[in-house]
Amino acid sequence: MVSTWIGNLIRYLLTIKISDALDILIMAFVVFKVLMLVKTTRVANLLKGVFIFLLILWISTFLNLHGISYIMRKMVEVGVLALIILFQPEIRRVLEQMGSRKLNFLGFFSHGEALSAMEHTIGQTVVACTEMSKTRTGALIVFEREILLDDMVRSGTVLDASVSSELLKNIFFVKAPMHDGAAIIRQGRLLGAGCMLPLSKNVNLSRDLGMRHRAGIGMSENSDAVVVIVSEETGAISVAVGGMLKRHLMPETLENLLRNELLPQENLESDKRRLGLAQLFRLGKDGDDHAK
Repeated sequence: MVSTWIGNLIRYLLTIKISDALDILIMAFVVFKVLMLVKTTRVANLLKGVFIFLLILWISTFLNLHGISYIMRKMVEVGVLALIILFQPEIRRVLEQMGSRKLNFLGFFSHGEALSAMEHTIGQTVVACTEMSKTRTGALIVFEREILLDDMVRSGTVLDASVSSELLKNIFFVKAPMHDGAAIIRQGRLLGAGCMLPLSKNVNLSRDLGMRHRAGIGMSENSDAVVVIVSEETGAISVAVGGMLKRHLMPETLENLLRNELLPQENLESDKRRLGLAQLFRLGKDGDDHAK
């Protein structure tokens, strides 16, 4: 039985042409992009509603509920156009990526550059937040992760600039036009500033938290973003992740937290190994000097 099944499988594989393999690869790539689209945007609940709608349509047809079935079929005809309108930003983004140089089918060659840019961005953010904390300059910096924040970026000013501490300090300078909004960072680049964020609806938040902190917490509740907040009143540095706020952070703690949240774990392990070797080297050197 097993040998027969294996023989049939081998004969089937021998009938596959190059065009068939190419067809399968293209279909797999399209399915992958669709799944990534669902994962990186807040459309999962909407798709669940669509599946429920189709399930009701199938049940009404199966049970010969002609009235409901007729209404549902008419809604399907209009629903296709409605879905295109609803998903218009996501569809446009995918098409723009396909037509730009930023789309990398392998993703391997750009990984190192993106990682280096993020490490640079984290360092510059820590420097800027440390200095703004000393001068009590309010700041709200959002690090985008899997869920894209295009709607938030469009509410402010699109920049697409390299991140530096001086640029961040200029954006949040008290007399600057964009200092009241948030700066949004995507893959190590400053995507926009002066952006409006949703306020948290958590009624249990401390009353001493201002609008900037409530906006940061609200952004972390509605996405997987990491939000850095500098208080204008106290100069305290805080980070909001997953609706939770970590307050009164030292610069070293802020850097470690951002690296843990934004950098791949394998890169962190490599850094820890390098740091451990450096410490051992220094200890050995100190021991030799002491022996002398």
